[in-house]
Amino acid sequence: MKMKLREVYSALKIQGDNIADVEITGVCFDSRKAKKGDLFFPLQGQRDGHEFINSAIANGVSATVWQSNHDIPNDKIPYVVVKNVSNAFEILAKYYLNKVNPQVVAVTGSNGKTTTKDMIAKVLSTSNNVAKTPQNFNNEIGVPFTILNMPTNTEVLVVEMGMDRPGQIDHLSDIAHPDISVITMIGEAHIEFFGTRDKIADAKMEITNHLQEDGSFVFNGDEPLLLERAQKVEQDKLTFGNHSSNDLYATKIEAGKTTTKFTTNLWPELEFEIPMMGEYNVNNALAALLVGQISHIKPEAMQKALRELFVTENRTEWLKAKNGADILSDVYNSNPTAAIEVLNSLKDIKTAGRKLIVLGDMLELGEASEKLHESLADHIDADSFEKVYLVGDYMKYLRDKLGDKYAATDLLWYGKDQLPELITDLEKELKPNDTLLLKASHGIHLENVLHELV
Repeated sequence: MKMKLREVYSALKIQGDNIADVEITGVCFDSRKAKKGDLFFPLQGQRDGHEFINSAIANGVSATVWQSNHDIPNDKIPYVVVKNVSNAFEILAKYYLNKVNPQVVAVTGSNGKTTTKDMIAKVLSTSNNVAKTPQNFNNEIGVPFTILNMPTNTEVLVVEMGMDRPGQIDHLSDIAHPDISVITMIGEAHIEFFGTRDKIADAKMEITNHLQEDGSFVFNGDEPLLLERAQKVEQDKLTFGNHSSNDLYATKIEAGKTTTKFTTNLWPELEFEIPMMGEYNVNNALAALLVGQISHIKPEAMQKALRELFVTENRTEWLKAKNGADILSDVYNSNPTAAIEVLNSLKDIKTAGRKLIVLGDMLELGEASEKLHESLADHIDADSFEKVYLVGDYMKYLRDKLGDKYAATDLLWYGKDQLPELITDLEKELKPNDTLLLKASHGIHLENVLHELV
């Protein structure tokens, strides 16, 4: 970003006298990360952002925004007074997006959106200056922040969009007006707030509401809910998935512990490789390849890009325990689809010793929690996983469902407040050639277990 403070006034349609000749090179809303050249937006969170303006000033911001219903600011640095800070944040983002005018790729989905965003950005960066959502900044704050911090020479902007309520993605897509909209899949994440997968699909489809007239819609063609709703989309449509009915699908997959190789129907002579485990990540790569094809990226360039991929937030991570055992860690996010995918991937991986799993509650599943936790039982058996450790109130349902598959000594349950006992038991049981999976929603705090084991 690069604009004079006078241009900020103009973009926000605010009249001002004696506007300071200050250059703005970025925006921030976290005073701890403030730096010279930043325009500070005191957004409302759990606390009023105006409380942190002095901290932002101390860290060097060049100017700050104030909301008009607050006390008149001091004049330590230039300021812009607005009626609503959040609205001003979005208005400035729209203005700057129109000014830079990059191609915009918007990505959403119940699983895989951060990985897919990174894959798309890597593929498109072979021929373009690309900016992308940092980490998973994918809400009403994250999307404008991403836009406002892209460099002035950005040719493609890849924006991740998340949701926890109907209408949220419509709002985000209205800010970004994508040229390409991507939906990775429809799962059960946040079903507590939506009630059914149908309503989740409706909410995800909002990413097409503000798709450019000459834009493209890329989506998972294995999902009937998307196929049905896509019929109403008039723009070009391309599908990816496992079935041969899709425009792009994998013809062969070779899954490894840290890499996955695959071939496709469109480029049968090329073998693609991604530096991550799991056949489910192949679909994310297929989505990226379709976006690359739309953007006229050569297949060989896309092949090289995926092989060299570095993922922003690869939550599924291989680590070593203190005694040398392998640990597959995914302790910050879990839902039925993601849990089943990682369980099935782990089954296919060859290991020297036993496979043990620790599964914690999957949160935000609402009234469907009992059945969805029970559904994991179809993917867990003693031939694949010798010991099962379950944590949390909802995992009692899975324990009861697995009771006829495991002896009591191999199927153990712990309350959320019994992590110390779990740690003690794992340290006693885990052998150097074992492989241990840790997966749960962040609210279970299995990261504390991980910290003690590694």
